[in-house]
Parts: sequence; C-alpha cells; structure tokens
Amino acid sequence: MQFGKIDSVEGIDFVLPPDDPQSIFGIKGKGLPPIYIGCAKWGRKDLKGFYPRGTKDELTYYSSQFNSIELNAVFYNYSKDQVEKWREKTPQGFKFFPKVNQRISHWGRLKDVSNEVTEYCDAMSLFEDRLGMVFLQLIENFRHEKNFERLNDFISQWPKAFPLAVEVRSMDWFADPAYYELLEQHQVSHVITDTAGRRDLLHMRLTSPKAFVRYVGANDPSDYARLDDWVMRIGDWIEKGIEEVYFFVHQNIELESPLLTAYFIEQLNTKFGYQLKLPNRDGQRQGNRV
Repeated sequence: MQFGKIDSVEGIDFVLPPDDPQSIFGIKGKGLPPIYIGCAKWGRKDLKGFYPRGTKDELTYYSSQFNSIELNAVFYNYSKDQVEKWREKTPQGFKFFPKVNQRISHWGRLKDVSNEVTEYCDAMSLFEDRLGMVFLQLIENFRHEKNFERLNDFISQWPKAFPLAVEVRSMDWFADPAYYELLEQHQVSHVITDTAGRRDLLHMRLTSPKAFVRYVGANDPSDYARLDDWVMRIGDWIEKGIEEVYFFVHQNIELESPLLTAYFIEQLNTKFGYQLKLPNRDGQRQGNRV
C-alpha cells in the first residue's frame, strides 16, 4: 500500500491513541470474539517467497494458511463467475472482505450509483457464507463540507444484508458529530487506518462493536513493536465487549505481509488463547528478515 508511505520512520510517534470514549462495544464477558486476520493480496508476485515451490493455485494455498483476505481486486474489476470461482477455492470459515468498486466510490462519488450498487451486491452475494464485511474507501478529496448528504443518502440506501465499513481519508469528517451518528445509526463500522505517514487518521472511534483495522507496516523493524501494541489494544477491546475484529496487514512492499501477519496471529494465540492457524513461514524466512 502506498497511502501514507514515508522514506523513514525516524521521529514518528507510533503510540496508539486511547480509545475514543464514545466508542461502541457489545456485552462484556462473552468470551473470545471471532477475529479475522489476513493480507490484502494473495498474488504470487506480491507475496514473493510465501508459496511453496510447486503451488498450483495461490488462493487455494493462501486460504489454507489464513482465515480471511482484504479483497482489493474487486475495486478495479469483478464478475459473478470470478466471485463463484474464488468462493469454491476456499474452505468453510474463510471470509472475503471486498472493497466497494471504484465506479461507485471514486468515479461516481456515491451519486446516482444505485444501478452500480445493485450490480456489485448481486455479485458479492455469490460469496455466500464466505462474505465478511464490505468496505467503502473514500478518496481524500471527498470532503465533508460538500459530501455529507451524499454519504448520508448512500449509507441510508445501502442494502442492509451486506455489512458495511467506511474509510474516510479527509480529517474534516472527524470534526462533525453527525458523521459518527450516521455510522452508528446504520451500524456501519468506522475503518481504523494505521499507517506511518498519516497518524492523523488513527481515530480509534468504534461506531459499531465490530472493529475493522487496516494496518500498514513501513518495512521497518518497528512494525513488530507496533503489532505488539495492537495485541494489547485488542485485549482491552475483548474486556470491553468487542464482538468481532477484522485486521488486515499491508506493507509498502507487500512481500513481507505474511511474516507480519503470522507474527500477529502467534501473539494473539499466546496471550489470549486463540487457536488461529499459524501460517507456514519457512519460505519467507529463507528470503526475508523475520
């Protein structure tokens, strides 16, 4: 991921801000919530060294190692046939978290896109039980002043059968209580983006008890300490009653993403008693720093 990319992490404060006091949680004491952890891509080129020699299908192998994927491919293009093929390649329990297509979010800017939304949701429905939460990413120049009503209309009309999360990249949204009220009213999750070059977007405001986190490493040793902090924060969320956690690991150079993700899973298993599958890291260790 290039968003928030910087040349050096020197001088950056990576301390996680405290939870926003108005964050929404579920009922305390219900035990460990489901947690879905994955990368943003499964392509062999992006995750060089992750796949064993002789792997014939990347998605089939990837889904045997992780329980989810942040599906960015459908932002650019998709088809019903492709969705069905992806579903058939993955085991029960695996989840796709698809990004809303660019015709809706970037080209149409949420205006007069009802036909596009219908077409998109019809395709995503073919994931069936493999569908996690859809997320809408809004470009940085999609600013609050001119677009609040547009976002309000879009969310109000969004098909409720498809759980939704929203990621904004312009700080002016955070200043308006009505923005949070809109998300809370429709039980839309507020995507938390943790990236080195945009610490201002690390808002820590949960508008539903389902947390959607996009973590972007900087291909730096500090990436692991940052993940340790997230492990502790998720522990806090568990005590507060978080219902589900979706956590996706990116890197500026994506080939190290499986290593970071495996490390994160290992820490969660150790500290909280999760029994998430620990991905195979042998190939990554041969070519990359652990």
